[in-house]
Amino acid sequence: MRATRSCLRRCSPSWTSALQRACGYVALTSLLRLVQSDHSAVQRHRPTVVECLREPDGSLSRRALELSLALVNSSNVRAMTQELQGFLESCPPDLQADCASGILLAAERFAPTKRWHIDTTLRVLMTAGTHVRDDAVANLTQLIGGAQELHAYSVRRLYSALAEDISQQPLVQVAAWCIGEYGDLLLEGSCEETEPLQVEEEEVLALLERVLQSHMSLPATRGYALTALMKLSTRLRGDNNRIRQVVSVYGSCLDVELQQRAVEYNTLFRKYDHMRAAILEKIPLVERGGSQADEEAKESKETAQLSEAAPVPTEPQASKLLDLLDLLDGPSGDAQHPPPLDPTPGGALIHLLNLPCAPPPPAPIPNLKVFEREGLQLNLSFVRPPGTRTLLLITVTATNTSGGDVTHFICQAAVPKSFQLQLQAPSGDTVPAQGGLPTTQLLRILNPKKAPLRLKLRLTYNHFGQSVQEIFEVNNLPVETWQ
Repeated sequence: MRATRSCLRRCSPSWTSALQRACGYVALTSLLRLVQSDHSAVQRHRPTVVECLREPDGSLSRRALELSLALVNSSNVRAMTQELQGFLESCPPDLQADCASGILLAAERFAPTKRWHIDTTLRVLMTAGTHVRDDAVANLTQLIGGAQELHAYSVRRLYSALAEDISQQPLVQVAAWCIGEYGDLLLEGSCEETEPLQVEEEEVLALLERVLQSHMSLPATRGYALTALMKLSTRLRGDNNRIRQVVSVYGSCLDVELQQRAVEYNTLFRKYDHMRAAILEKIPLVERGGSQADEEAKESKETAQLSEAAPVPTEPQASKLLDLLDLLDGPSGDAQHPPPLDPTPGGALIHLLNLPCAPPPPAPIPNLKVFEREGLQLNLSFVRPPGTRTLLLITVTATNTSGGDVTHFICQAAVPKSFQLQLQAPSGDTVPAQGGLPTTQLLRILNPKKAPLRLKLRLTYNHFGQSVQEIFEVNNLPVETWQ
């Protein structure tokens, strides 16, 4: 331990030789191993470890980041998070994802208050929004929805952040969702917890239109903005003609998902206007308890051990969570390849006679059963919209034929980095017994390179009084899902 302290002193920015940097790396690695067994002893070196974050050597700063994240606890979370956020603003791009995910995980585990949790997450989204975990948007909307006393505060903070920058897509998505849900609070005078903010209805609508028209907005982001406009049609007191016009424009959008959404909203205006207020009312969200969040954080540490790349035994929890989210980055030897297309006699005859022939409709993709245990069964069904062949819609259907309900059911997914994954909210978190109404969840996967699809699923639920967790990889997806 004494030798480690001596080496650690030498890794300050003034020591620049290769030998001294190597000594500092060894010291940080030793402390990282020691932190698992003697956390309090390593805490004494926290100021020096934080100082090593600013080392120009990438290997040193990465190791210092891992050790800093491992040192975060409930007593120092405010100070450590502030240091890590300062590092996030200036760290190299290859460390931003690790740092952002580590801060979000630490905030979820040790947040002293909900407001601090919201502020911390917002700052991460504003700084490194493109590098955050895939579930950051869902987690923040869940957090805001469950904190009723902070709805006015959150919508004002997000509106101000969105007005300054619309390039960070996760931030824009959360802001659009929050404005759509609580836009009426945005227009109601001042909030005690924020500076006075005078916003007019036209300004809110103009900001959402700016998001829709921006070339930086992803299709999913435009979907959030369009839905927010529709929700504001029931929350604002002014005329809805402007919202109608915007929605009607996107009824002919090239993006199939956005076009379908706009057509449905137009129909809601024309045929079911008397039901619009009821359909677009605020979404009730179940508040996540602290104990459940702590349990999920503990589970994430255990789950990360199943990463394809073998982790270092003393790797901190934040880095392990990143491994969970990047489970499918590496190449796989058993990836499927499309079979050669043999010409059929009918096709050859049509080609010989040079007769015009409309292409046959695509054959339905067969369903796939991917999990079964004690009566709980998980099936995947697939749809590829004709207008967007790079988009795959997967419906996850959970059924239960056992004698006891499956409760607290959560399905999480991960895909390789070359794909884009969006998880929609599930229909519920309980799968009723005796073949009751199934629970469904939609996965939207964008495959621009048409690469073979691999999917990793994590299931957590309670069944017959026992907590169950299953992690498995689905490699036998039909070739029609990506070919």
